[in-house]
Amino acid sequence: MQNCGNHSMNRRRFLLGAATTAGFQLLNAHADAEVISARAVTPRKTARAAIFINLAGAPSHLDTFTPKDGPWNPPDADLREYPGGIVLSRTYFPELSKITNDLCILRSVSSWEAAHERGQFYLQTAHPSNPAFAVETPHIGSVICRELGRADQPLPPFLTFYSGGMQGSAFLGGRVAPLMPSPNRAGLATLEHNFYGATSQQRFERKFAMLEALDAPLRQNPFDPGMAAYASFYGTARNMMYNPEIAKVFRYTADDEGRYGNTNIGRALINARNAVQAKNGAVFINATMGGWDSHQQQFDRTYGGNLYQLNNQLDRALGALVEDLKASGDFQSTIIVAMGEFGRTPGPLNARGGRDHHKAAMMTLMLGGGVKGGQIIGDQSPDGATVVTPGWRGDRPIFMEDIASTLLSALGIDWTKGITDTPSGRKFEYIPYGLEGTYFPVDEVFA
Repeated sequence: MQNCGNHSMNRRRFLLGAATTAGFQLLNAHADAEVISARAVTPRKTARAAIFINLAGAPSHLDTFTPKDGPWNPPDADLREYPGGIVLSRTYFPELSKITNDLCILRSVSSWEAAHERGQFYLQTAHPSNPAFAVETPHIGSVICRELGRADQPLPPFLTFYSGGMQGSAFLGGRVAPLMPSPNRAGLATLEHNFYGATSQQRFERKFAMLEALDAPLRQNPFDPGMAAYASFYGTARNMMYNPEIAKVFRYTADDEGRYGNTNIGRALINARNAVQAKNGAVFINATMGGWDSHQQQFDRTYGGNLYQLNNQLDRALGALVEDLKASGDFQSTIIVAMGEFGRTPGPLNARGGRDHHKAAMMTLMLGGGVKGGQIIGDQSPDGATVVTPGWRGDRPIFMEDIASTLLSALGIDWTKGITDTPSGRKFEYIPYGLEGTYFPVDEVFA
């Protein structure tokens, strides 16, 4: 059994890392690469920012957002049906059960992958995992930020929290690389260096100007993409310093921390809320919640990381996020997506009281940002094994390519675009086969 939260080196990771390192020696970053599109499409443009909750380890669809009535449910599951056909456990999701009119649950989702590393790559990029092309396959957040990020804003457009194993911006460069701060109630200590008291900022400005002068030749002609990305990101980081508005994004109160559950996913979503409300540059915010690899004892309350704990933590944090975004008026302009890399085995639990990997059926939760709540899309067999009702115009299972297309459409981005002058000369498509119309947005999601 492999735990997705364990990032120890294995043969596949070594080969992928070696291929990536070797590839980077041959590539140059193309932050200004040419983009072409040959298809006339009209994005929905219902949102200005996205929060993606990566449920790493792959949650059980049957025991989260697509429950079915069966003997595998614990006696206290308390499944209830709400308008629109939504079924949730009041035990697992007491807060989300109060706002089912905001939830859109995609039940007809499948994955091409059933292994964590490959599944996470696919989840993060909407592209198949291929070591030969990894250096030219950026995270979907970097693609979004390439389209929507603004250089005149102080906050990097791509933020991510608790995110080991992130794909990053690949060849798109440092400007759209993810900033990965560690949530802390006091904020980021490195945003200011006040060793010299009142003259600290002035001294810093002088030293930074000297550094830029000395490094100018290397910045203009970097040795490799890593150096180019570093130089670009260094400048972005500089714009964040000694800026009280930026400092506020990464601070929060003890009351907030408690209301969001005093958990990692809670702290991540507090920071996501702050970044969205600040409106000073953040476009795509990823929050990773690990621990969903529930091969055993998933309903044993004495077992650390059981599904009662995981579901309750997600429920409390996401419920508080929605409440706060509604209060600030940002909910309808922020699309929120929550999903893992694949589903779990259907029907009765395995011999260890858990579920194993399963790619034929899974779930995706969407809300905010123009999403029509109070509905389900598609359905699965009674045991959760297969998709039996697609429930959308594609008339087939929904894949990550379709979900990523939906996300791009919500943000006003043409999902059929491709970048032609990549370092290798191989065209990079935002969505594989999006130009041909093989994959496309799930328009039924939108109001």
